[in-house]
Amino acid sequence: MATAVKRKLSGSTNGKPVKVAQSATPGTTIHTAVAGTTAGTFDEIWLYAYNGHTEAVTLTVEFGGADVPDQNVIVAVASKSGLQLIIPGLILQNEMVVKAFASVANVITISGFVNSITD
Repeated sequence: MATAVKRKLSGSTNGKPVKVAQSATPGTTIHTAVAGTTAGTFDEIWLYAYNGHTEAVTLTVEFGGADVPDQNVIVAVASKSGLQLIIPGLILQNEMVVKAFASVANVITISGFVNSITD
């Protein structure tokens, strides 16, 4: 029987948002996925971004690597408009790392959670 356990992002302290401090690759670490490549064992990752800056900011999420466009999700995060869904439950495993950087450092925070899933 499959199980899913909701967990905080590994880059988060006590479940708080992670501030994106980097403005170029390699980005700020957001989450490191579950170890191993066992079929049916993976992390389902949900990320939301908030922009506290006075203008829109470009956010790049390096989802498991930095190859463009293969592992990059690039989005403009609107200014002070609440949480914006960035990663909608995509999966990773094998200790792949999710990192992020923004066109302006220290104005974007990333919140979210991981569903650790095992078949």
